[in-house]
Amino acid sequence: MRFEKEKDIERENKAIEAFLKPFNGTFDKLGCNDIDFKIYDSKNKLLGFVEVKGRLRNMANAFPLPISVKKLIKLIDKKINPIVVWACYDGIIFAEVKDLKGELRIGGRKPRNGSSNDIELMAYFEKEFNGIKNKIKFIKY
Repeated sequence: MRFEKEKDIERENKAIEAFLKPFNGTFDKLGCNDIDFKIYDSKNKLLGFVEVKGRLRNMANAFPLPISVKKLIKLIDKKINPIVVWACYDGIIFAEVKDLKGELRIGGRKPRNGSSNDIELMAYFEKEFNGIKNKIKFIKY
């Protein structure tokens, strides 16, 4: 069952556009059972793949940054510059997966009728993990 609403798609598009704006990049939306986007530079050269996660809070209160381990594996399997973008109310937080260090634990969201993935193995990322700073970047809207 798909739970994505129009406002979720709008938030996702706003986030990918903000992410790509500094280098005039473009994107292709991938299929519903794939990660979110394939991204290109201004000359249409493939830059990588991006998963956008909605984070329903301001950037200052967004940590820890969560993502499903299943989604991380799909993203990493693409091989070319896997990037996670967390879309907050006031901007985006992003990082290349290879630059993230965090914690794994069972988590997710309150279970919904018809969903089998609300409680699952999740990765959580802070600005720093075990004394090592994550290479996380921010763009304000």
